[in-house]
Amino acid sequence: MRELEAVEEEKFKLSPPRSRRNPRAVRRKGERKPPTIVDEFLDESSAVHDMFFPELNMAVDPINSGNDSMYLYYPGRVWLDTDGKPTQAHGGGVLYDKKTKTYFWYGENKDGKTYKAHSKGADRVDIVGVSCYSSKDLWTWKNEGVVLRGEEKNVTHDLHKSNVLERPKVIYNDRTGKYVMWMHIDDANYTKASVGVAVSDSPTGPFTYLYSKRPHDCESRDMAIFKDDDGKAYLIYSSEDNSELHIGSLTDDYLDVTDDMRRFLIAQHREAPALFKHEGTYYMVTSGCTGWAPNTALAHAATSVMGPWETLGNPCVGGNEVFRSTTFFSQSTFVLPVPGLPGSFIFMADRWNPSDLRDSRYVWLPLTIGVPDEAADYSFMFPLWSRVSIYWHKRWRLPDGWRDS
Repeated sequence: MRELEAVEEEKFKLSPPRSRRNPRAVRRKGERKPPTIVDEFLDESSAVHDMFFPELNMAVDPINSGNDSMYLYYPGRVWLDTDGKPTQAHGGGVLYDKKTKTYFWYGENKDGKTYKAHSKGADRVDIVGVSCYSSKDLWTWKNEGVVLRGEEKNVTHDLHKSNVLERPKVIYNDRTGKYVMWMHIDDANYTKASVGVAVSDSPTGPFTYLYSKRPHDCESRDMAIFKDDDGKAYLIYSSEDNSELHIGSLTDDYLDVTDDMRRFLIAQHREAPALFKHEGTYYMVTSGCTGWAPNTALAHAATSVMGPWETLGNPCVGGNEVFRSTTFFSQSTFVLPVPGLPGSFIFMADRWNPSDLRDSRYVWLPLTIGVPDEAADYSFMFPLWSRVSIYWHKRWRLPDGWRDS
């Protein structure tokens, strides 16, 4: 673990971008403000973009890798499944199934053409569905297929291909024996702002879609669900035009929300919540609201899942200032506890490629909960919070022996 917590610096040189404007226009109106590195990152024709989206021949291939590459994570590279095809599980999360002692990774399948529904709309891909992959080691992933499919013909259906399905998460209900999936459901203009619920008897589906709704009669966009140690589950979602987050408890069968809801991070404009727990304290990583463009992550903590929540600051460590301010050019989606390594987690994030969303990449990095650092705000008599740290590494692997746990 000491190696994973070593600070790894990142240096790169960038050529100054060339102006694409007509020289006459430049003389008449003057030079525009030069593009930022994030602008260059989003421009598929730039060298910066190529740097963060390596070619397919550099893919992580668990089947054909040599011994020296076994179990190595390479953030940002194409990640192949056991069939040799790029994984399609964006905006997703991982469920550990105790029955089969297997990890199941669910996410958006974006294997389609990227386009705009209208000139001012966001880049999108028609709904394909939710993919599922299974693994025993969190590195070698078998494609279990699309376990919740989009709808091709019925234009009134929530899952019609012209709509939006994002951030699917699955938890298991010990009482009912059902696997329950929650997801963000929207229309192409993001005006529906709802959650959707599906259920299955098996982790590999097929999942049966039940319904969509606005939880607590509020808008819901980026969302996540969290199952606590006592079996209670919670929905966390961005609301009020993404200006605040809401958290509410689910019913005992996990198929609906109760009336118990709290608002937090009000007027903070946070999304992409990833909630986890360590030694009785609840933590969460969120992103800012900048569409497909990367921004600065923030960590938050609370002694109760319903709050109050306190912001701890940017958890990103290493790389360089640009890397840290962009969450290593990615956006949070899930935080996975590593068995046998208390206080150690895998931070799961997406490196979105808006010009070709099917080629969006995964950024998995070690996240640790350290010793108490310093109180962020003494005025409310909060406890001395432990530090949340996400460490940048070009390549890394989990310590040997964790699988034995």
